Amino acid sequence: MATAVNDGQRRFLQTMMSQGILEGSVTRKLHKHCCEIHKVHYRHDQLDEFIKNINTHLQPLFMEIRKGMSEDDGQQYYALINLAETEITRMASDYTETELELFKKALDLVLESESGIVSSTDILNVADQLQPKKMKKKEAEQVLQRFVQDKWLCEKEGEYILSTRCIMELEQYIRNMYQDLVKECNICHNIAIQGQTCELCAARIHLPCAAKYFQGRDDPCCPHCREFWPHEIPAVHRTEPSMPPPASTPKTRHRHRE
Repeated sequence: MATAVNDGQRRFLQTMMSQGILEGSVTRKLHKHCCEIHKVHYRHDQLDEFIKNINTHLQPLFMEIRKGMSEDDGQQYYALINLAETEITRMASDYTETELELFKKALDLVLESESGIVSSTDILNVADQLQPKKMKKKEAEQVLQRFVQDKWLCEKEGEYILSTRCIMELEQYIRNMYQDLVKECNICHNIAIQGQTCELCAARIHLPCAAKYFQGRDDPCCPHCREFWPHEIPAVHRTEPSMPPPASTPKTRHRHRE
């Protein structure tokens, strides 16, 4: 039976609601901070138990704090996920119907590409095909920036990918709607939009998973068909982000940073 939510867990949840998604090391710092501020017993190895108790109380609300991984650099993330809706309609309270249509078009382009990357030009070219009304280029550019600010997309030098938040929140939607396009990573078995693909059997591996799996191997072989892996083995570089702002503060390739 779950214990009552304490003040430290409430503060933690408020910050998660404000931020939507946090990198793993930031989440661990937040866990410690919330426990210390509210004089709650703290152990660095009990973050999962701390979150598990919060999730028990979130269950009737069809919400959950879930752990995921960035396809870009392998960083661990924690996100507050809405389990009640698996469709893009969950974004309807923040965007107009036409803006949602632009997001769907961007999603189509990303998932139809082999690299999981799409240029801003390609997205803007479909802006005048939107329903129920067309969107001017300038307006479409502004909406794309909102998608980036709200952590649905990541952008670098005019190229867009799906953010970690987007993949975590819309995973079931992506699986359902793009089942012929999306493959699972052969290592972690999560959906792999960006990654390396075996030239023989088409097995796909996230770049961070490939970096760990092939580390130290002189003769890397595909984990599925055992044939030689011809791709350059990537290196994963980690950073240590700072603490998020207080919960009361509004949210305001080439690899993309989440």
